Amino acid sequence: MDPFSLSLTEDQIELQQWAHDFADKTIRPAAHEWDEREETPWPIIQEAAKIGLYSYDFLVNAYADKTGLTMPLVMEELAWGDAGITLAIFGSTLAVAGILANGTAEQANEWIPQCFGSADDPKLAAFGVTEPDAGSDVSSLRTRAVYNEATDTWTLNGTKTWITNGGIADIHVIVASVDPELGSRGQASFLIPPGTAGLSMGQKFKKMGIRASHTAEVVLENVNVPGTLLLGGKDRLDERLARAREGKRSSSQAAMATFEASRPLVGAQALGIARAAYEYALDYARERRQFGRAIIENQAIAFKLADMATQIDAARLLVHRAAWMAAQGHSFSHGEGSMSKLYAGEVAVKATEEAIQILGGYGYVREYPVERWHRDSKIYTIFEGTSEIQRLIVARAISGVKLR
Repeated sequence: MDPFSLSLTEDQIELQQWAHDFADKTIRPAAHEWDEREETPWPIIQEAAKIGLYSYDFLVNAYADKTGLTMPLVMEELAWGDAGITLAIFGSTLAVAGILANGTAEQANEWIPQCFGSADDPKLAAFGVTEPDAGSDVSSLRTRAVYNEATDTWTLNGTKTWITNGGIADIHVIVASVDPELGSRGQASFLIPPGTAGLSMGQKFKKMGIRASHTAEVVLENVNVPGTLLLGGKDRLDERLARAREGKRSSSQAAMATFEASRPLVGAQALGIARAAYEYALDYARERRQFGRAIIENQAIAFKLADMATQIDAARLLVHRAAWMAAQGHSFSHGEGSMSKLYAGEVAVKATEEAIQILGGYGYVREYPVERWHRDSKIYTIFEGTSEIQRLIVARAISGVKLR
C-alpha cells in the first residue's frame, strides 16, 4: 500500500505554477478592465487556447487524472487572478460535464471537441437548465421536448435564464422535460448545434460580480434536433422513464448529475477568490502603519487573518477530497460535493468581507481589487445550487429523511 500523503506531486506543482503564471501575467492585469466592460474577454480566451489551457486535450488529461486534482488546482489559481475571466474561460466545462454525465461515448467524442474549437478559432459552450420559474427546483422545468417518431426528431420550446455563455455559445446543452408528470425524473438533455433555427439570446444580464462572464437568457422556439442529439439515446431514455413510471429509483437525473460533477470545481474557484483576498489583506496589514506600528501587530487584525487562513485551508481540503472521490468513482454518500461548494463559497464571502474591513476605506473603493473580489464572491453562494440547497442535500444525505 502506498503511504498516505497530502503533498502535491512534482507534476502537480508544475501544473499549479503554470496556471498561476497565466493568472498573474495575463488574467490579473486585465481583470479591472473586463469587469468594467462587462464583456466576454475574447483576447484572453484566445491566449488560453494558444497555450493549451482552453482546449479539448487539456480537459481529456484533466479527467484522466485519478487524483482528481488537476482541475481544482487550475481553477483555484485562475480564480485567484479573476473569477469572471475564469468563468469566461471555463464556462464551457459545465456543458462538457453535461455531455459526459448523460451522453454516450460516441456523443462525447464527437461533440466535446466542438465545445472548444481550436487554438486559432476557440468556441464556447453553454449548459441550460435554470428557468424563470425553476431555479433550485429543477423538477419544475417548463421547457418541453416533444418527440416525433415519424421523423425521429425532437422539438424544444421554452426559455432558460441565468445561462453562462447563453446565446453566444456555439454548442448549447439544454435540459428539457419529456414527461412533466415525472418531474425531474422525466427530463433529458439535448445537444443544440451552432446555427440551429429557433434558438436565440434573450436578455443579457448586468451583474453585481463575475462581470467578464456572459450571462443571458436562451429562448427556444420550435427548435428541431435529430434523435441522435438526445444525450444518451432514445433507448436509454425510454428505459429510465419506464423505471420512473413503475416507481423504481433512478441512478441519475439529467441536471443533477451535471451539478454533482461540477460542485468541487465551483468550490475551487471560490477558494481562489478567498485566497486572493487573504493574501492582499495580509500584505496590506504588514505594510500599513497606525499609531507607530504595523496594523498586523494588533490582535483584532491578526486574528481576522488567522481565521481567514484556517478557513481557506479547511475549504481546500473539502474541495480536494470531493474532487478525489469523483475521480475515483465514489458516490457523494454524505453530500461531500455539496459540502465543498457550500463551505468554500461561504468562506469566499467571509474572507473578502474581512479583507475590506482590514483595508478600511481603501477596501471600499474600486481602485483596490478587494471590492471586486467581494462582489465576485457572492455568486458562489447562489449559482449551481444556493447554500440553502447545498445544506438540504447534505442534510438529506446524512439523515436519510426527505427534508423540504
